[in-house]
Amino acid sequence: MKFVGLLLVFVCTFGGLLIAMHFDFPKFMKLVMMILGAMPGEFVIIFGCAVAAFLIANSTETVKGTMKYFSALGKPAAYSKDNYIELMSVLFTVFKLARTKGWLALEQHIEQPEESEVFSQFPSFQHNHHALIFLCDYLRIISLGNDSPHELEALMDEEIETIEHHEGHPGHAVQTMADGIPALGIVAAVLGVIKTMSSISEPPEVLGKMIGGALVGTFLGVWLSYGMVAPIAGAMTAKAETEVMYFKAIKVAIIAFLNGAAPQVAVEFSRKFLPHDIQPTFQELEEKLNELPSPGA
Repeated sequence: MKFVGLLLVFVCTFGGLLIAMHFDFPKFMKLVMMILGAMPGEFVIIFGCAVAAFLIANSTETVKGTMKYFSALGKPAAYSKDNYIELMSVLFTVFKLARTKGWLALEQHIEQPEESEVFSQFPSFQHNHHALIFLCDYLRIISLGNDSPHELEALMDEEIETIEHHEGHPGHAVQTMADGIPALGIVAAVLGVIKTMSSISEPPEVLGKMIGGALVGTFLGVWLSYGMVAPIAGAMTAKAETEVMYFKAIKVAIIAFLNGAAPQVAVEFSRKFLPHDIQPTFQELEEKLNELPSPGA
C-alpha cells in the first residue's frame, strides 16, 4: 500500500499537470522534457545537501537505524498477530512455571536464555534479542526479591520511554530532513537564477527556458519534501510505535501477574491492551495456550 501511495504521487502530479494543460500532449511532453532536463542537477543539489546534512546531524547508530526503518514501506508493523500469540505463549509459560515451582525455577532460564529449553519453544521470541533481555532482566529482579508491582511498573515505564525515544529517532531525523528540503529547493532555484543572469543577453526564448529550469528547483524541493520524504518519515514513526507496543505488552502482563492474576488472566490483560488489527481473539489465544506443554524446571 505504501508503494501504491508513492506511485500515486507521480500519477497525480503529472496527471494533474496534463489536465491543467487541457490534454495538450505535445506541449505537455515539451514541458516534461524541460523538467527532466533540469532535474538531475537540481536533484543533486537538493537531495545531496539534504543527505549530507542528515549525516552531519545524526550519529552512526541513527543512520543505521534509518536504513533499517525503510522496511516500513513494505512492512508497516513490526509485529503481526502471530508474533503476539507467540509472545503471550512465552509469558504464560514463564508465569505458570513461576506459579507452580517458584521464581527460583526460572533462574537457569533467565541467566542463559539463548540455551533455555523454555524459550527455545518460541524461536521468534528467542531471536528477538532486545525483547528477550527486557523480559529476563525483570524476571531476574523479581526472582531476587523485588516483586513490588508499583516499583517495577515505574522502572518499566522509564525504560520503555527510553526505547520509544531510541526507536522513534530515525523517523524524527528523516522528518527534520524533509522540513529542510524545500529551503534547499530555493537554494537550487537561486543558483539557477544566477546562471540565467549570466546569460542575460540571450534571446527571450532561451532565457525563458533557463528561468523555467531554475524554477524546477523550487518545485522539486517542495514535491520531494511533502510528497516523498515526509510520508516516509511518517511511516517510520508509525512502525517505531508498533515496536514499542511489544514491550508495553510485556509490561502489562508482568504487572498483572505481580498483582495476583493467574497466568492465563495476566496474558489476557496483555491481549486486551493490543490494537484490534493485531489483537488475537480470546479463542485463538486459548487454543494456543492449551496446546503448550507443561513447563519444566
